[in-house]
Amino acid sequence: MKRILILESNESYANELATYFADHGYEVCGVTADGNEGISLIEKFSPSVVILSLLLKSCDGITVMERIRASGKKVDFIAIGNFVDDRIINRIIALGAKYYLMKPVPVPLVEERVAEILVDTGAKPEKLERRRAGTLDERISNIFISIGIPPHIKGYAYLREGIKMAVSDPRIINNVTKGLYPVIGEKFATSASKVERAIRHAIEVAWNRGRVDAVNAIFGARVYIGSEKPTNSEFIALVADKLILENMI
Repeated sequence: MKRILILESNESYANELATYFADHGYEVCGVTADGNEGISLIEKFSPSVVILSLLLKSCDGITVMERIRASGKKVDFIAIGNFVDDRIINRIIALGAKYYLMKPVPVPLVEERVAEILVDTGAKPEKLERRRAGTLDERISNIFISIGIPPHIKGYAYLREGIKMAVSDPRIINNVTKGLYPVIGEKFATSASKVERAIRHAIEVAWNRGRVDAVNAIFGARVYIGSEKPTNSEFIALVADKLILENMI
């Protein structure tokens, strides 16, 4: 049974989540806006996934994660909030959240993330594959949020397009100057050189924010240390490889 626990302070959104999951074959073992009650429900029901708002009564979502981790109980969390503070996001990642979704987030997207987590416990691979293919932009955006690349800079859109191209055809990473940059430039009505500079700036923004630990957490290894940062092609290849290995295409 796919057992879900919902810890959400917004009552209408919590009810929307609960109804949607129940209608899609999940067992909703609890809905509460109280962090301490949430901890008790986790201990009682051992849910497969906890959908966790960071703002809760009695204790916040981060405290819930800290206490569950200290107890040794294995639980997968999807954290939901509207914080963009680097320290908070780093902490959420360090505590093991599978995803951090920025509010407002559509309920179907939350369910897609839960299904991805549960793929090894009964979800049909072919069904999951189709759903993943439709959320490639969203997965890339989540990575960018986690490592601190803001959506308002030009390099955000260029970098996302480059990653999508590399997922579709990994060979293009060997020809970024004459292959990747010009195609992106044509799509966005700009020059290849401006695309290259904007992508480089986007990566530098993340490193200047000190998000190296977040990068290493996302890719599951200590890829970069200190001020060391990847080239444009290295970063695009790294993200594309991760998405390909997760069967995102």
